[in-house]
Amino acid sequence: MTGRKAELHYLEQLYRQSGNQILVLYGRRDNRGRQLVQEFCREKKSFYYYAPEVSAKAQKSRMRSEIAEYYQVSVAEESYDTYFKRVKSGDGSKLVLVIEEFQHIVKKDMQFLESVIKLKDKKLYPGPVLILLCSGNVSWVEQELPGLLGKAVKKFSGMIKLHELQFLDMAGYFPNYTLKQKVEVYGIIGGVPEYLRHWDASGDQKYNICRSILSPDGYFHDRAEEFIRGQLRELTVYHTILEALASGKRKLNELYQETGFSRAKISVYLKNLMEFDVVEKVYSFETGGWENAQKGLYQIKDTFINFWFKFVYPHLSELYRTEPEEFYEKYIAGELEQYLNRYFVKLCMEYLQYLDSSSKLPLKIHKMGTWVGKKGTIDIIAQNSVRENLICLCNWSEPELTFEMCQKLFASMDQAKVAANFYYLFTAKAFDEKLVKMVSKDSRILLVDMNQAI
Repeated sequence: MTGRKAELHYLEQLYRQSGNQILVLYGRRDNRGRQLVQEFCREKKSFYYYAPEVSAKAQKSRMRSEIAEYYQVSVAEESYDTYFKRVKSGDGSKLVLVIEEFQHIVKKDMQFLESVIKLKDKKLYPGPVLILLCSGNVSWVEQELPGLLGKAVKKFSGMIKLHELQFLDMAGYFPNYTLKQKVEVYGIIGGVPEYLRHWDASGDQKYNICRSILSPDGYFHDRAEEFIRGQLRELTVYHTILEALASGKRKLNELYQETGFSRAKISVYLKNLMEFDVVEKVYSFETGGWENAQKGLYQIKDTFINFWFKFVYPHLSELYRTEPEEFYEKYIAGELEQYLNRYFVKLCMEYLQYLDSSSKLPLKIHKMGTWVGKKGTIDIIAQNSVRENLICLCNWSEPELTFEMCQKLFASMDQAKVAANFYYLFTAKAFDEKLVKMVSKDSRILLVDMNQAI
């Protein structure tokens, strides 16, 4: 399965362990967790049950009938204890029991979890079993499930969240794309697997934006607002805050001045958006120049929601009365390159993590982040456990990474009160001659052309 090799490998390792295990596997539905589980269960003995939103009584009746039909047995008593006694692999191999959207059961009947734990403890079914409890309700799993489990959480092997794909995994969907084209996809729709299936690799970013985002019948046309509508209420408040964030208003006071909502109200709604991974709080890398760093910043985390509220949502009237190509040229084309800088920095961070895992860096990364200053920014600071620093500058939109850009980096380092043991200078385009000559005399600095590295 493209992009999910790490998760499949983990599931296989868990499956090969002796004894019984319970794992919670969750993530937004667009991340295709169901397809991951189907791939994992292929050629294994398994029983799959999808739990719809029905009453507790109807849920039990439904599961009973499905077990009876699947195993061709009679199931009389309506209890999860009884049901789990009837599931089996049939040949002594480990059974994989999958309950999808299990929160629909737990919310109405806690006895289900008690029976799951009994099954894990071999009190219902003697054979080995791996129990996968799957959910697309991220907020419920993270906010409510731990409290419901209490001490029983020790019975679980873990809770694995399916995130959207990182760049290096996402790139596998577009083997014939250039680096530039891959970064454009990454910065427009992100690494959501279901989204990637609807991006036409035979066309460029303009073609896809016009066809799939701006066209009324395009797959992405209302996707951002539909996602928010499906998770949250009071859309007028959320849309207003998201538009303000996308326009560059990143501090609580700026949001207050822009929206007119009280600071307390904005804080509550930001918290709700963060619970659904739509918004995130930005933490500047801690350095000696803490007084020069910006604090209390927020940004839209969800890539496509960020794109929609940055480029499309502020101009809906124009969207509905002009052709997609005209809208693209007027509102998107001129700002897209600058907008993608943030996502190129993310790519460079991921590339550093890859090098670190392969022991190809001059230091072992202990922590990494961006320093956001009042008068400048350091794209990446990677620090080891003894506070040695690898400082990175990332150039996406400019024709060349220049010596003057490095001088601005040095000024930001002075503000941050941080020194570098090593420098990595990343570009998606070229390096100017003056910089190349300077670097040739300094072994601490490495120039990285990402077109050749990726």
